[in-house]
Amino acid sequence: MSDFATELAKLHVLIGAGFVIQLKSIAARGEFHPLPDEPNIFTTGGERNEDYDNLIAAARKAVELGYKVYILPNPKGIRTADFIFEQHGIYKMYDLKTIHGKTSVGNRLLESIGQTNHVLLNMNTRYNGGRLAAEIKAYFQINPQAIEMLIFKGKQVFTVKRKFALQKSFIIDFRKRYG
Repeated sequence: MSDFATELAKLHVLIGAGFVIQLKSIAARGEFHPLPDEPNIFTTGGERNEDYDNLIAAARKAVELGYKVYILPNPKGIRTADFIFEQHGIYKMYDLKTIHGKTSVGNRLLESIGQTNHVLLNMNTRYNGGRLAAEIKAYFQINPQAIEMLIFKGKQVFTVKRKFALQKSFIIDFRKRYG
């Protein structure tokens, strides 16, 4: 796994096409195998990880949306994202934040800074849309590397890109969409 850790660590210094090539290379590694009865979810193990159930739940939702999902290992000493998502040949890396409490989004988003520039919020609770919008906007304002956020809310999915989040009307527009 140490060779795998080295490959994951490279993602912290690569940008642009080099970053995407590295993501594809990692997803193609032989350590990945599909889960039984889940041909579009690939793992290297980690079933004993305390977040494993949350990872699988989010991966299943992503597969329903047409993604192939690679659950990344968590090597010691390296901050890594949780997933590589592939859809139509496009690869992106996401850090999962499963939301259970009614006031935890802001803190959970702060935890993801430095792991990846794409975050996946899996909302497992009712959350005030205005508060969520304000916390998302604040996250994009303090994290210049943030590019995109996916939000899973039941069977719905919302995509928030940086440009949208930083618009003056974002909070109002997002609240209308989020419900």
